[in-house]
Amino acid sequence: MNKTLHVLSLILISATTLFAQPSKGLGVNDPEAKKLLDAVSAKFKTFGSVKADFGLRVENATGKVQGNKTGTVYMKGIKYRVSITGQEIICDGKTVWNYDKGANEVQVSNVDNSSGAITPQKVFTNFYDKDYLYKLNGEEKIEGKALQVVELTPVDKSKPFFKILVGIDKKTSVIMNTRVFEKNGNRYVYSISKIDTKTALGEDLFTFDAKKFPKVEVIDLR
Repeated sequence: MNKTLHVLSLILISATTLFAQPSKGLGVNDPEAKKLLDAVSAKFKTFGSVKADFGLRVENATGKVQGNKTGTVYMKGIKYRVSITGQEIICDGKTVWNYDKGANEVQVSNVDNSSGAITPQKVFTNFYDKDYLYKLNGEEKIEGKALQVVELTPVDKSKPFFKILVGIDKKTSVIMNTRVFEKNGNRYVYSISKIDTKTALGEDLFTFDAKKFPKVEVIDLR
């Protein structure tokens, strides 16, 4: 579970940098990139709920694929559910359940309300922590879609990654991929394959019912 959580956290952490602003004297952000990111945030806030299918690919320094995972994320307000290979991460806004299917074990914890907390919603909307610089980095075409790329670099050079590239659909103003470049050469590529912003999501989707998982081991960390 820890490895899966590390990978998922890394991707979500990368997303929280999208709208970060640098401290005074450390550099100037690209105003055109700011305009684009603001459009992404404004568009996401118009969605009542979101269901998105995604893929996660891990590559080494030579580009060789080290692993692939697929999953689906559901979001409604501050609630979310991430279903990824072998794992479910569920949040009802107050409680978070991390369920490991292989071990039939669920860890229960309170929601972290700190400014640096990680949530899937931050993949698509704004988050400010004054630790990153951003600029436009050209365009690319993926599966027929024109994407504007935004490059982010951390002000804190002790972070495990040195660069993040975010691909934004120019037509819909929705983030379609995120590429995290680690200092050790590894790259994490997170991509959206399908997104539905009109689906109705029931409240039961955002809670974990232990009764539906026979003999599940519940580890309460609250």
